[in-house]
Amino acid sequence: MRKFTYILFTLLLAVNIVKAQNENKMDLYDFSVKSIDGTEFDMSDLKGKKVMIVNVASKCGLTPQYEELQELYEQYKDLGFIIIGFPANNFNNQEPGSNQEIKEFCDAKYSITFPVMSKIDVVGENKAPIYQWLTEKDKNGVIDQEVTWNFQKYLIDRNGNLKAVVMPKESPKSKEIIAWIKDGK
Repeated sequence: MRKFTYILFTLLLAVNIVKAQNENKMDLYDFSVKSIDGTEFDMSDLKGKKVMIVNVASKCGLTPQYEELQELYEQYKDLGFIIIGFPANNFNNQEPGSNQEIKEFCDAKYSITFPVMSKIDVVGENKAPIYQWLTEKDKNGVIDQEVTWNFQKYLIDRNGNLKAVVMPKESPKSKEIIAWIKDGK
């Protein structure tokens, strides 16, 4: 009887630990952010889509990636793929403009049609909550991966779970990203 009680106690403890871990786990759909126009953008509206989140900047050596991002979006948006851009001025003052200036730049220079959000911090003590989730394993359940520079890409599956991080210099149209988009999962 004592052995049975011990096994039962251990099993209940394990179940409670797993339950607590699952209760703390967040996904993309737990977030709401502001669009570049200042309207509320509820990430739960993206359920069922594959999402690439990218921190963008208009005065960076990697800024031409905007063109590749737009091409990628146009090519695969009908497969349930979306890109969300987050302007950030965290690296060498490479996104100094206002939301209006950023929007005008994106429209005039690259004809961006994927959603771009309001400017945020992606590193530091004022890091936006969505970027806390993207960069901290205890929140995303996958990986600790701070943003190292502009145009770092975070890939989120159709269930709102972080799947991969693609470093800034990697092309948005890399074989890895294209294969991930085309994969039916």
